[in-house]
Amino acid sequence: MTARIGVVTFPGSLDDRDTQRAIKLAGAEPVALWHKDKDLKQVDAVVLPGGFSYGDYLRAGAISRFSPVMETVIEQAKSGMPVLGICNGFQVLTEAHLLPGAMLGNNHLHFICRDQKLRVENAETSWTADYESGQEIHIPLKNMDGRYVADERTLDMLEAEGRVAFRYVDVNPNGSLRDIAGITNEAGNVVGLMPHPEHAVEPLVGSGRTDGLPFFTSILKKLVNV
Repeated sequence: MTARIGVVTFPGSLDDRDTQRAIKLAGAEPVALWHKDKDLKQVDAVVLPGGFSYGDYLRAGAISRFSPVMETVIEQAKSGMPVLGICNGFQVLTEAHLLPGAMLGNNHLHFICRDQKLRVENAETSWTADYESGQEIHIPLKNMDGRYVADERTLDMLEAEGRVAFRYVDVNPNGSLRDIAGITNEAGNVVGLMPHPEHAVEPLVGSGRTDGLPFFTSILKKLVNV
């Protein structure tokens, strides 16, 4: 049976179709989900894609967090459903308190778009199992509000519990504390990161790398083995 992975489209989502394509390339069935619908259409996992939902008014992700679909996503995530938040999706996850901390404007106050080197810190989540701990990868990064922040107690907790999933290497592009590029919840089913793995799944498109494909093969193997 083919795994079904939902991709939510909010007003202002930009990378929902790219994410659907990445899911299809990995061998799963992408399922389009609309932000106004609470029904997740019996999907096995959900991706909140990148973009500028609701124009990033108030704060990035602050309005999307209250979309009807998020009521069900939050409920299912707390029950163990795998959820991945990419860029704006990561911002939505922090606003929904599925992940701790917050995302602020880049410390240099400029939009950034570049290939970014990352180190995989946790290869045991639902979305990272096809990587190796300590592996260095290159994933495209594009954001304006990509600076991850949290209080020292939260940062120490993330470090101690191995919940920093990805860390920026060589250069910190946005001032994120402790070079954090992505984190996971305690259970490992919810992951958020600022870089865009869906833009690194085919050698002839985008960055010319396939370093992002293991996100989508990881969750496929997770779902098949459940």
